[in-house]
Amino acid sequence: MIEGAVAGGLQRSRVVRAFLRNRLGVAGGTVLLVCLGSALLAPHLAPYDPYRLDLAHAFQAPTWRHLLGTDNFGRDILSRLIYGSRISLLVGVVVVVFAGSLGTALGLLAGYLGGWLDLALMRVVEICFAFPFLVLVIAIIAVLGPNVVNVIWVLGLVNWPFYARLVRSHVLALRGREYVEVARALGASDARIMLRHILPNSLTPVVVASTFGIPQAILALAALGFLGLGAQPPTPEWGAMVSAGREFIFQDPWLITWPGVCIALVVLSFNFLGDGMRDALDPRAQRV
Repeated sequence: MIEGAVAGGLQRSRVVRAFLRNRLGVAGGTVLLVCLGSALLAPHLAPYDPYRLDLAHAFQAPTWRHLLGTDNFGRDILSRLIYGSRISLLVGVVVVVFAGSLGTALGLLAGYLGGWLDLALMRVVEICFAFPFLVLVIAIIAVLGPNVVNVIWVLGLVNWPFYARLVRSHVLALRGREYVEVARALGASDARIMLRHILPNSLTPVVVASTFGIPQAILALAALGFLGLGAQPPTPEWGAMVSAGREFIFQDPWLITWPGVCIALVVLSFNFLGDGMRDALDPRAQRV
């Protein structure tokens, strides 16, 4: 037991050192920590109430009073961006947790048990992949109604097949390994084998895929917000802010510039973080 704990500690140390050598991954993680801190401390960091109207100061250019200017209703853009990070990060994380948990559970069962369950699940996955992602999401949202809760449900239901197929492929490779055969010979139940021996060894690709799934969910939320199918006014959400500012793109370009920069920065940071984690968790890329 002690030797196993030592080996596990050495492995974690190698992963951390490998990740820290990836400068882009560290930079991406740092930016995301700043965004997360801003979202958590939004009431203390935002200089103004993001919902407060001040028509007398509408379309104000960036000044010391309003660092990023004001929108067409006189609302402070910086404050709305800070509060908007709460929605974007929350939706991204909740969608991935929901889709990842459902997909991992189904992929684990299908890959290990096989048979009709595996066949049925793969047919459902193929049907889901046959539909254009954004078109399917827009169609469902149009039926359910535009709001953030419906966006989370729809994006989670649309994304779970990816995680199911990913986990299934790893389970198929793991279920014939020697330690699984030994556990089965010692009388371990299927549930114990799946949860104790196969699932922990299948989670690494899921964790890495999640770092890419979160920015995809954020982009989908922004796209739906731009189309008016996401967060509804006056809720501060980056995609909705871009949509509201597109009418004034030539008059006041900062209305769409700053939310667009936030979307691009967060998505890029998640991609850098995902690349760094993928390289760090790949045994072939680690150096002692």
